[in-house]
Amino acid sequence: MAKKKHEHHGGAWKVAYADFVTAMMALFMVLWISSQEDEILIATAEFFQNPFNSPMKSSMGVLPGSGAGSASEMGENKPSSLIDMAFLHSLASELYRILKVEESDNEKPIDIEVTADGLRITVFNRSDRKVFQPGGKEFTEWGELIVQNLAWIMDRHDMRVRIDSYTTPDSVPVTEDYSDWELTTDRANIVRRSLIHFALAPNKVERVTGFGSSSPIPGTNPSDSANDRIEFSLVVNN
Repeated sequence: MAKKKHEHHGGAWKVAYADFVTAMMALFMVLWISSQEDEILIATAEFFQNPFNSPMKSSMGVLPGSGAGSASEMGENKPSSLIDMAFLHSLASELYRILKVEESDNEKPIDIEVTADGLRITVFNRSDRKVFQPGGKEFTEWGELIVQNLAWIMDRHDMRVRIDSYTTPDSVPVTEDYSDWELTTDRANIVRRSLIHFALAPNKVERVTGFGSSSPIPGTNPSDSANDRIEFSLVVNN
C-alpha cells in the first residue's frame, strides 16, 4: 500500500505570530514609559508631537565619551545641564498645551520664558482674559484655572518660587489707605495662598513682592494693559 504524502502548509501563521509579538512588545513599552517620572513622560510626548525637532542636540552623546558631543569635548558644559534645559523647554510647551494657549500669539494671556536658572512665567491681566476681577484682587474663573495648574507644576518639581505682582497707574482709585502698592501686595499674597491651597508646599515659596506701578515692562507705556501682570520665577534647585 502506498504511503499517504503529507501536504505542505503555508507560512501565513508565522506572519500572524510576528505581528502578535510586535504588538506585545509595543504594549510593554507603553506600560514601561507610563510608569516613568513626569520629565520622561513630557519629553516622550514632545518627541512624538514633533519628532523632527528633538529637544536634545543631535551632536550630543548619550553616554560620556560617545561621539562628538561627549562631555570631554564640551569643556565645562555638562550633558546634564543641557538635558535640564531641554526639559524646561518641554515643560513650557506642556504648560501652553494644558492652558490651551498658542505660543505664537503676540497677545497671548501668558508668556513662558526659559531662563538660565529655570522658568519665568508672566500672567497678564488683560481685558479679554482677566486673572482678577476688575480693579480687585479676587480671581476670575480663568485666573483660578491658571493658578491651579501652576500649583501642580510647581509642587511636582524641585523649584523655588518667587511671586512678583505689578499693575498700571490707573488700576485702582487711589485713597489715603489704599493704592496700587497695596493692590499688588494683596494680589501677590492671594496668589501665594491659592498656590498653597491647591498643591504647593509652603516652604517652596521664596519671595512674595508687590511693585505697584513702579516697574513697567521696558519699552511700554506704564498704562499699557501688559503691565498689569503677575510674574512667577521658578528657580531650579542645583
